[in-house]
Amino acid sequence: MIEHVHLCFLDRIAQNWKTIVCPMIDVIDHDHFGYDTQAGDAMRGAFDWEMYYKRIPIPTEMKKNDPTEPFESPVMAGGLFAVDRKWFWELGGYDTGLEIWGGEQYEISFKVWMCGGRMEDIPCSRVGHIYRKYVPYKIPGGISLAKNLKRVAEVWMDEYAEYVYQHRPEYRHLSAGDMTAQKELRSRLSCKNFRWFMSEVAWDLPRHYPPIEPPAAAWGEIRNVGSGMCMEIKHFVSGSPIRLESCVKSRGEVSWSHGQVLTFGWREDIRVGEPNHTRKVCFDAVSHNSPVTLYDCHGMKGNQLWRYRKDKSLYHPVSNSCIDSSTSERRVFMNMCDPSSLSQQWLFERTNATVLEHFNRGTE
Repeated sequence: MIEHVHLCFLDRIAQNWKTIVCPMIDVIDHDHFGYDTQAGDAMRGAFDWEMYYKRIPIPTEMKKNDPTEPFESPVMAGGLFAVDRKWFWELGGYDTGLEIWGGEQYEISFKVWMCGGRMEDIPCSRVGHIYRKYVPYKIPGGISLAKNLKRVAEVWMDEYAEYVYQHRPEYRHLSAGDMTAQKELRSRLSCKNFRWFMSEVAWDLPRHYPPIEPPAAAWGEIRNVGSGMCMEIKHFVSGSPIRLESCVKSRGEVSWSHGQVLTFGWREDIRVGEPNHTRKVCFDAVSHNSPVTLYDCHGMKGNQLWRYRKDKSLYHPVSNSCIDSSTSERRVFMNMCDPSSLSQQWLFERTNATVLEHFNRGTE
């Protein structure tokens, strides 16, 4: 098996010495060393505009009949790859201005694609990785992942760096150190610009993580018609229940409780926060009688897909049920849809009729 892995790598590099090849990264449990394949099917490496690493589905246009065939990937998951040594050093190796770890997978990936190479993930090659629960070493003061990401954005992302700063305003005025050598390297290698990278390599990324968030369908407080109470989240972590509480604005408070500010966004999920600053937790339900809880947003619809219908119900297609509420117990839960029930009718503080109509087209 090990021999097969090496041949799989070497064959791709032999075909094009300016190719970086990456294995599929599987999971070794840190407690008992059990081995599991990575979650989901093979996917392309990508990022969102806060510079978190993401995996996105291989688009239909790129899928091959044989799932073990290599496929192009915009961004590698980390430092697991094989490359021709001569070409690696022609590319300047790693940027020595990046400290400890973090951001280097973007720097190498952008540099490879923009400076004349290509990068492939190889499904027939697997590497197991132990994901620890904690960092077993101390990071010296003054060193941060933010500095590394700012440096990558400034050297390689051109005008697209502005989208990073819009999502991470604290990065804008952060020092990224002396970048002269890196910018000279990019010029000497006659590297393409980042617009080329986005249009030719990561062309499918904006489908999942658009640089500018499309308009939301509805946002603000979600008030129940029957009770006049609002949905509220006390703790913004997976597993937290959605509760029914008195509406903050009705109590005359100047500022909103952030847990009552919710957004029904372009992904057709409901997130905590206002449209431009949502947290990464979503409304989630399992069945027609389950509670409504928060779960890490996955952007793949399923249990997190909702419809806000003309009868003011919040409909859950997967379970074919609607969000209901109990005033006495202050619970928010799923139930069989009943258009006459006021406890199943909800009013968003603000709505965008055009977006809602687009969401509901062909579903009612």
